Amino acid sequence: MTEGEGPRTGADRSDDRPIRDAATVIALRRDGDGEPRVLMGRRGHKAAFMPGKFVFPGGAVDPEDAAVPLVRLPDARSMARLARDAAAGLPEALVAAAIRELWEETGQALALRTGEAPASSTAPARLSESWRSFFDAGFRPSGAGMEFVFRAITPPGRPRRFDARFFTVDATAFATDPDDFSRASGELGHLQWIPLSEVRRFDLPFITRVVLAEIHERLENGTDMGVPFFRTIDGLSWVSRL
Repeated sequence: MTEGEGPRTGADRSDDRPIRDAATVIALRRDGDGEPRVLMGRRGHKAAFMPGKFVFPGGAVDPEDAAVPLVRLPDARSMARLARDAAAGLPEALVAAAIRELWEETGQALALRTGEAPASSTAPARLSESWRSFFDAGFRPSGAGMEFVFRAITPPGRPRRFDARFFTVDATAFATDPDDFSRASGELGHLQWIPLSEVRRFDLPFITRVVLAEIHERLENGTDMGVPFFRTIDGLSWVSRL
């Protein structure tokens, strides 16, 4: 990989297909023997994007995400980094998308209970089915504890392309039982908490391995050297820091 700066879009001139903003959640858990575990599931073998791979929960930003009131935001440093080269309102929409995707794919809620949240956090009149089920379950979305740690643009030539922002969060931020996946949509199978020492034995996408290496480094050293931004430009891999 080459350290350096390139165009913000990370676009390769050989591929002009649209790149959608997306958000991914790296949920970590440190109970039991204390070894960090990460929540992952396997995509279906017929999925158009990364079929059969073990992945973190996540997906593209939906239009409704921008309208959902967040009762709390991630830390100020994460929000400032998300705002770089971003349209107004996109940082909040990315946080909301991460919360929604985690809910859809695992049944876990980053939230406050209705009675704990301010009255101003009521659901908008028009909501997607996923957001409606979230609010109807008595939750109000909260980004507290989420940290923006990685950004990557899908390389050219893939069937779908995303500008994905990755967030870490500890399972103690869940308003749900971290072992209960009964509300999951089924989009991800074999949902499980995998010890970080074992996760590389699974069938992982390349970028997931890159992100896991960054997470391991952060956990080991406790240092913040900025948010890596991984992209492919004219056939070369570039990494800069936000």
